[in-house]
Amino acid sequence: MTLVRFIATDGTVMETRGSPGDRLLDLAQAYGQPLEGTCEGQMACSTCHVIVAAEDFARLPRASEDEEDMLDLAAGATRTSRLACQVWLDDALDGLTVRIPGEARNMQGR
Repeated sequence: MTLVRFIATDGTVMETRGSPGDRLLDLAQAYGQPLEGTCEGQMACSTCHVIVAAEDFARLPRASEDEEDMLDLAAGATRTSRLACQVWLDDALDGLTVRIPGEARNMQGR
């Protein structure tokens, strides 16, 4: 099992565990984190945008060009931003910490 820490906008920390192969978005939603995932993982929105702790970011596989393009549209994106729908858990990510941004921008709602 892979330990994941979610940091809410108010600073509250929630720790949970997922199995290798679980998608970060699905784990977040299962544990009540406010990530919409409006496009259901099709990279057509940025409502599952999370900010990965700087010390954990290098452990993630590189984002695809499509994900990078969508992150360019995400509200409050940072250098360590990722779309939770594009992160799959594995043993190398044990202890992953992600922060939920204070706002989301749904590009499908245009």
